[in-house]
Amino acid sequence: MKLCTRREEKEPQIMIIPMIDIIFFLLVFFMMSMLSMTMDRSVPLALPSARTAQAAEGTPVAVSVTADGRLFVEKEPVAREDFVRRMAIEKARRGDLSALLRADADARHGDVLFALEGLREAGVTQIGIAAEASR
Repeated sequence: MKLCTRREEKEPQIMIIPMIDIIFFLLVFFMMSMLSMTMDRSVPLALPSARTAQAAEGTPVAVSVTADGRLFVEKEPVAREDFVRRMAIEKARRGDLSALLRADADARHGDVLFALEGLREAGVTQIGIAAEASR
């Protein structure tokens, strides 16, 4: 009769180097994904520059006026007739609403004034005007 030899089991070892590699990979992955998740909630414009420009605090609603006079609320185009009503709906939904008026450098003064008056008619009192910081 043949007896089985008793096998000695080795204790498992934890390989720390591959774990560090995986953790580093996850860290880089999440850092890169967070950079791509920054939300640009407005249409691209050529903003005018100002020496006293500052970063906006909080998350205001972006109201954009393009060079050809079109209005956008964040990235959604809005007809001029519906602008005041749309901003009043936003004000009712968010309560303490602030707006960031973004106007193209080539936009007409009358179009910017129309957007500003529409914001005030809708009851928005906290209005900022966007500009690029000049050096």
